[in-house]
Amino acid sequence: MAIPGKTALIVGGSQGIGEAIARRLADDGVIVGIVASSSLDKAKSVAARLPGGHALAFTADVRDTAAVAAMVAEADKALGGIDILVNSAGVFYPTPAGDTEHAAFDRMIDINIKGTWYAIDAVAPLMKARRRGWIVNIASVAGSMGLGGYSVYCATKAAIVMMTRALAIELAPHGIGVNCLSPGNTATPMNLDVRTKPDLKPFLDAMTARTPSGVTYSSAEDMANIVAFLVSDAARAIHGANILADEGFSAGL
Repeated sequence: MAIPGKTALIVGGSQGIGEAIARRLADDGVIVGIVASSSLDKAKSVAARLPGGHALAFTADVRDTAAVAAMVAEADKALGGIDILVNSAGVFYPTPAGDTEHAAFDRMIDINIKGTWYAIDAVAPLMKARRRGWIVNIASVAGSMGLGGYSVYCATKAAIVMMTRALAIELAPHGIGVNCLSPGNTATPMNLDVRTKPDLKPFLDAMTARTPSGVTYSSAEDMANIVAFLVSDAARAIHGANILADEGFSAGL
């Protein structure tokens, strides 16, 4: 669906939804740059498995604004420009009130919010200079509905949704489309234990019962297909949207 010959930088592209997005865009002929936060070898391994043979690997700690800026400059040169930026890096863990360490709070804010901002802050001037670009931020259904025990995660994802809307207003006049995808429960390595532990079956059954489609966990490929649409010419009229892809989980009780 995306136009062959475009280039894309996938931050958090070495696993889960980010990896699926990288694969789908590569299938469409996009030249992909995979960014891993901690391991260049991990990014290289994913890049080597992508179709087309044109994927490149990069690494940067998304919490470090200087490291992100340097990585973006390197990727821009290596890819010959960055047409698409996908922000898929993020962490998910409980933060109960009265029982959450400051370091855990800061880590989630630094990765989920600051990391997204740092990448956009570095890429936006390059896209503005070329007067074209597509930015897709990955938020969560938890940015639109509360999840007890995960208040900080919910807050970070709500922030991403609003950041997307404000940036869309700011960057649309420069030919840049900014949109957001909010996945619901999606099968990734991060939640493998939840999906497979026998003692959690009652919890999974309860989630299935309140999911209108009956599909408790969407696939990462489902999410990648939506991103491929958002960075295609078919979505050129869409700016500042937040697409909920949660099997109807948040539509009602």
